Amino acid sequence: MAPVLPAGDDSHQQLLDQLDLTLMPRPFRNAHWRPSQRRNKNIKQIVAEASRKEASVLATQNNSGSSTPHPQSSANATGAVTPLPGVAQVQSNITQAAQNLSTIVLERNLQASLSTGPIATYTNIESAPSLHPAHQQHYCDITGLPAPYTDPKSRLRYHNAEVFQVVRSLPQGVAEKYLEARGAHVVLK
Repeated sequence: MAPVLPAGDDSHQQLLDQLDLTLMPRPFRNAHWRPSQRRNKNIKQIVAEASRKEASVLATQNNSGSSTPHPQSSANATGAVTPLPGVAQVQSNITQAAQNLSTIVLERNLQASLSTGPIATYTNIESAPSLHPAHQQHYCDITGLPAPYTDPKSRLRYHNAEVFQVVRSLPQGVAEKYLEARGAHVVLK
């Protein structure tokens, strides 16, 4: 039986409260943890952002004051005022050079985007077929069906066991003719 404590003695309860783990806060992650500042984007988001940025730059450059020439003042145009040598001309030359440079860059970007031909996208069927070896499918040299197998002796591709029997029964030079038709014929000189 448990010892009976006097009613005024709370030391035992205080000790239990102090050692009780259920009352202690337990954060599930480190207090110093912060989310990463880098945000991963998929390719669709990257392409959309780049095209938006390019369209914004083109629209801004077309509507900016740097692409329009500065009008000459009427006093300078009529010759009523003699310009200071070098000061106004330097500023005018820098402005003209910046304008010409931005025009040249815009023209080259436009030519590059128009002359490259069709752009390969997810929905564009005019893009060229893939030349990656993993995407090329091999076909049977005899039947033209997909060929998962290759005869190590003759190097002919075949579709199934029935075609393999035909490949093995071919005369001496016929296998070489099939390889030549496929473009895999090796000629030693």
